[in-house]
Amino acid sequence: MLVTWRYRKRRSLVQSFDPRAWIIFYLCFMGVTISFWDVRILAILFGLSLGIVISSGLTWRETRRAWLFIGGFIIYFSLFTFLTGRGGMEFYTEEHVIRNVQASFTLFGWRPVLHITVERIFYALSMLVRVFSLASMTILIPYSFNPAQYGVTFRGLGLPDKIAYAMDLTMRFVPTYARDFQITMDAQRARGYEIEKLRGGLLAQVRKLAPLIVPVTIQAIAGSEDIIDAMDLRAFGIQPRTWLEELHYRPRDRALIVAGVGCFLFSLALSIYGVGTFWVPEALKSLPLL
Repeated sequence: MLVTWRYRKRRSLVQSFDPRAWIIFYLCFMGVTISFWDVRILAILFGLSLGIVISSGLTWRETRRAWLFIGGFIIYFSLFTFLTGRGGMEFYTEEHVIRNVQASFTLFGWRPVLHITVERIFYALSMLVRVFSLASMTILIPYSFNPAQYGVTFRGLGLPDKIAYAMDLTMRFVPTYARDFQITMDAQRARGYEIEKLRGGLLAQVRKLAPLIVPVTIQAIAGSEDIIDAMDLRAFGIQPRTWLEELHYRPRDRALIVAGVGCFLFSLALSIYGVGTFWVPEALKSLPLL
């Protein structure tokens, strides 16, 4: 049986709008965010996204796992970018070193050296703020949208029935897979399987996880086959389907769409004229080497 994300009806800003209008606004916000690399503009967008998250009524307890996973992923890659300097060379041609940190060991006669530069710091900071802004808005979607309206929402955005229903199933796949994984792990523990005592290298640990991975994967494949058979028996895709719910735009929804599209077009025009590119304070470029 398919399950959904933990949805709860709230009096929040996000749930006061039509889901189609909010998705359009989300796509426009994504377009605005990826148009800039200036950390000052990105900080404004991050503040906006953080304000929307606070007004959504979501609690830390409900979204803790999502924040920890996404936050750890973003921080790891931002730190990796800072340490290696990869990715930023397309925005700056020279670096202003403020400190060189040498390792206390050598590798085959080579001593690792970390060059801390102003450009690397601000590029990593811009990436951190930029991706966190997008992640904050993305987390709202599964927790704030009524699962019963997934299909009709995507259909109302102009997608064909097959794609709309595929998006509906995709939104339900992650929580369903997590539910099956938890059930399988509890069943294996009842049989004496102790996941806490996994030892050995990476390949050895992956091999020992087979009692969990194999049943869950087979269950996912079998479940998808059941869904396909059920849809074929109901002649899905032969004719345009009907939906149990209907969505209607209200004045506030149209205003949100106009605001989102307007901001996206304005940011696109600014980026074409070179506004909002990568920025580093000129005062920091003249700092002496420590």
